Amino acid sequence: MSHAPDLAASIQALLEHIYDVPSRCDIADYLITDRSLVKALQQNPNAREVNEKLLVSEDGAHLDLSLYVSAEVLNRLGKHDPLVNLHHRNLSDFWLVVEGISHFLYLAWNGHHDRPVTLLELELQAEVDKFVAALHLLDQQGEYKISDELHRNLFEYSRFDDRLNAEHLVRYRHASRYAGKYCKTLYRRFMQRVRRPSMLTELRRFYRLPQSAKIRHIDTTFCTV
Repeated sequence: MSHAPDLAASIQALLEHIYDVPSRCDIADYLITDRSLVKALQQNPNAREVNEKLLVSEDGAHLDLSLYVSAEVLNRLGKHDPLVNLHHRNLSDFWLVVEGISHFLYLAWNGHHDRPVTLLELELQAEVDKFVAALHLLDQQGEYKISDELHRNLFEYSRFDDRLNAEHLVRYRHASRYAGKYCKTLYRRFMQRVRRPSMLTELRRFYRLPQSAKIRHIDTTFCTV
């Protein structure tokens, strides 16, 4: 488990670099792996048991965050480090951790700038972050073959939790659809070269848009390729 803070910090640093959003928070200070602690903190007996969850508490003036990632997921990633070799067997676990850190960073960054965030916006950005972070690592590792399959695995073959209620399911489907459209265009325009200045410029601009502007940007700029 000692690998977990280093892995989380590296993924945080990767996302902060891609989007140029340095934070004053160290994700390791907010990371918890104890499932029983999550149950106590969320105070909701009907909450779904999942392997990743961002816990949020807001009192108007302060925003408190904790990120839960299951010990089982972190143990698997400790044995098969995606930062060294991202492949089919650790991709899902990697995406799960990226999603949690994406939520954490996006809420923290917008909170620092006194900007509200919708749940759809949060999920949309996380789906984009998962795709882009994986592309970046595969580019570094020279694994171009698997990069061609990323979009299909993340957006076309995705399955939603059967326990989601109708409202949540609609939100996840919308986030996946818009993110999939955006990421497909990104890949066609820039291929896997996340480090290209032009792609970074596009990603950083998109990151700073509110939900309505993100969707409008996808529908207008990214409607045809």
